Formats: sequence, structure tokens, C-alpha cells
Amino acid sequence: MALSTGIVGLPNVGKSTIFNALTSAGALAANYPFATIEPNTGMVAVPDPRLKEIEQFIKTDKIIPAMIEVVDIAGLVKGASQGEGLGNQFLGHIRQVDAILHVVRCFENADVVHVDGSVDPIRDAEIIELELVLADLDSAERQLEKNKRAAAQKDVESIQRTAILEPMVAALKEGKPSRKALEGMDAASQKLARSLGFITSKPVLYVANVDESDPLGERNDHVAKLREWVQAQAGELIVISGAIEAEIAAFDSAEEKQEFLAGLGLEESGLARLSRAAYKLLGLQSYFTAGPKEIRAWTVPVGAKAPQAAGVIHTDFEKGFIRAEVYTLPDLKTYKMEAAIRSAGKLRSEGKEYVVQDGDIMHFLFNV
Repeated sequence: MALSTGIVGLPNVGKSTIFNALTSAGALAANYPFATIEPNTGMVAVPDPRLKEIEQFIKTDKIIPAMIEVVDIAGLVKGASQGEGLGNQFLGHIRQVDAILHVVRCFENADVVHVDGSVDPIRDAEIIELELVLADLDSAERQLEKNKRAAAQKDVESIQRTAILEPMVAALKEGKPSRKALEGMDAASQKLARSLGFITSKPVLYVANVDESDPLGERNDHVAKLREWVQAQAGELIVISGAIEAEIAAFDSAEEKQEFLAGLGLEESGLARLSRAAYKLLGLQSYFTAGPKEIRAWTVPVGAKAPQAAGVIHTDFEKGFIRAEVYTLPDLKTYKMEAAIRSAGKLRSEGKEYVVQDGDIMHFLFNV
């Protein structure tokens, strides 16, 4: 699935450093505003220990994890909604992604200039939020006016959109993101609302970028304040050190990376947590296929049915779907091999209405 997340934030908060570490794409990371103008794009693996667990029982030539697209969008500044700092161009890039990773600076460093002269994560987060709200308000008011005119002529779709746009415009006028208006809507209305192209309707994951001396931000007052603010927004926060992640990315082997992490008292990298959180933020889950050529994680939305999951592999699989054969990793751990799972009656045959569960191991039967 080509779903993407966009990394946003003020200039010099560590967006490109984090992007480089995530993707090893080598994007320019410079100590001045607007070092990134054109968005850099990379594919990021979603760490999943279940892939290695499957390999213990099914030997294979290669393992392919799930992937998400990450876009490094240039730093926004106050006034971006009015075109400041190439704001219109950057806001256009944000509209194209499915979810937002909002990087907030929570580290002090005299050698890295702050665009506003001091480190204040709540102020910084609110600047970005307000610019996105203002950009959406302009678009929402124009859409509302257009749909009201069509609704007066009894156009059914315009009547539906007007009913959705009115509370969204009201929320935006109060300085709140449009997603606040979605909270009281039914599922169909929420789906329609998200199709209207508003930036602040997209899900957001806040990323606190901290000093390498405290990679989890446990002693960081900036993180404590930001966490409280994010909780008030009903959001989620991930704490990582971009500097540490850049060092980890420079190692050639997994063993070297793990030794480095162990020396810091960490079980896994911050980026592993970040990529999993972004995957969850997008409403995604994985199912697996496993055989001698490859063990692979395939990405589907939570709630996807078996034919839709088959279609992720190839459209012909969905068109000619007959049934899916499904078992679980616990089954594999118990019976050690697929033949034994089948003999024990644990290999389930599922039809078109089967809702795929995270971690299912599946084979598809189809006819084209």
C-alpha cells in the first residue's frame, strides 16, 4: 500500500536528521532554515520480530518487512499559511500525505540555531498547528460557500458536504484542528470529511527530538511539558534522539547497532518505535506469507477482508479469489510445520467475508 507520512516542524528541529536515519537516504541536514525545499521521499521498513520467529520454522531465501513511505517536508514558519517561507509550496506537499509526523525540538544546543531564538516545544507545536489550521480555514470557507449554493438547488451531495463543513469551519475558526469536528460524526461522515483534503483532518504523531544524553527524555523538562500538551490534544508522543539515531544508521551490521544500543541501555532504536507507531497511526496491520523463496509482511488496513488482502499481492488474486488458508504464529510454534498444522485441523479455510487479523499467515487460492 502506498500510504505515506510527512515529517513536519519548524526549521532546525531535526526533521532531516531523523529522515536520514529512517531512510538512510542522505538528505541534506544543514544548520539553517529551508535546507530542505523539495520534499525528500524514502521507504522505511517496519520492524517486526514475528518475521524472524516464522523463519525459525520455515527456512527461506529472504525476509521482506512491511514498508511505509516517509516524506521530509521543509520547515514551516509563522505566516506559512500566508505564503511566508515558501509556505504555500510546503503546505501543498503536506496535503499529499496520509498522516503527519510532527517533530518538535526538545534539546538545547547553542550550535544549532532556533528560528525563534529559544527552545519552547509548546510554542513551536502551536505555531505549526495554527498555520495548518489557518490554511485549512481558508479552504474550508471557500468549500462551504460553494456547497451551500449547490445545496440550495437541492443537490444531495452538496447538502451532505455542507452538513460536514459547517462544524469543521466552526472548529477551525476557534483555532482547533478540523479533526476535532470529526469526533461527533458517524463513520460515513468521517470518511467524507477526510476526503475534503484538510491537513488538520490527518492523524498526527508528535515526535520529541531530545539530546543524546537522555534518549528517552526521562529527565527532560521540555518533554514533560510537551507530553502534557499532546495528551490535552488527545494525541500520541514518541521520544527519540535524532543524534543517536544518526549514529546507529551509520553502522554497517545489525550486531554493531545492537551493541551500540546495549551500551546506551536501550533494547531497540527510537526509530523502530517511531516506524511502528506511524504504521499504527495510518490504521495499518500486517499479515504474512511464508515459503522457501521469501517470508513477507503485507500491509492492509485494519478491518480488511480476505479478497482485499489478496489484492495487495496481485489484483488477479482479488478478482479470482476463491478462499484463503489461514493459520497463526502460535499454531506454527506449537506444530513446527505447515503439514502438521493441517493434519491437526488448525489450517482454517476462510471465504470472502473473513476479516484479516494482524499476524495471520495466509495462502490464497484463486482462479483467473
